[in-house]
Amino acid sequence: MGKQENWKFMHSEAKDAVWEPGLREILSYRYLGTDVGTNGDYVAQVIKNNGNEQIDAVQGWHVHDCTFQMTYVLNGWATFEWEGEGERTLRKGDCVNQIPMIKHREIAMSSDYEVLEIVAPADFKTYAVDAPDADDRKVKD
Repeated sequence: MGKQENWKFMHSEAKDAVWEPGLREILSYRYLGTDVGTNGDYVAQVIKNNGNEQIDAVQGWHVHDCTFQMTYVLNGWATFEWEGEGERTLRKGDCVNQIPMIKHREIAMSSDYEVLEIVAPADFKTYAVDAPDADDRKVKD
C-alpha cells in the first residue's frame, strides 16, 4: 500500500479554527491538519491577508523548494509574476499549479485575499533568489 498506510484521518472543524503567523507577516495561516495526517507529506492551509502592511522578502523574487504546490483563490485577488509566465492576476475561483522551484514574486493583493494552498512536503523551504533575466520574465511565444 505504500506510505499512505501510515496516514491518519483528520477533521479540521471551522469552529476550532486558529489563525497563526506563518511564512509572511502580512498573512495569517490556518493549518488544516494534513501535515499531521500525512506524516509531513503534505500541508494544506488557508491563508488570508491580515491587514499588516509590511514589505517582506517574499514580495521579492523567491522559490519554494517543494515537489507540489497548488493554490486556489477563495476570495479577493492577487497579482504575481512567474519566470517565463509573466504577470498574472489570480481572482476568486482561480487555481494555480505552481511548478517546483519556479521563480516568482507577489506584486499586489486585495485586503480580502484568501486562498487554500496545498504543498508537498509540509516542511518546504522558501529562498530569496535573484530576479530572472529580462528575457525569462516574458511569456514565451
